[in-house]
Amino acid sequence: MTDRDYVICRCEEVSYKDIYRTVKEFNCSSREAKLRTRAGMGQCGGRTCRNFVDQIVANINQEAITDDIPLKYRPPVRPVPFKLFGGE
Repeated sequence: MTDRDYVICRCEEVSYKDIYRTVKEFNCSSREAKLRTRAGMGQCGGRTCRNFVDQIVANINQEAITDDIPLKYRPPVRPVPFKLFGGE
């Protein structure tokens, strides 16, 4: 199963292989795997890959998916010109 090279997190370009290796090496939870690989920390804030990462980690660790310390969804950050804050 470790030969799979699918991209799970498109924003941060994290593959299945990256997540698999991280979970096996550090015996980590879903939250820790996301923090170590940066999956779910891109522009979409995890809206695309969050559930995939949770499922992958649960399958590797052979445990149920839990939300002990869930990561939050965050909106994309967009630059705002300073002139919008206080005139010109």
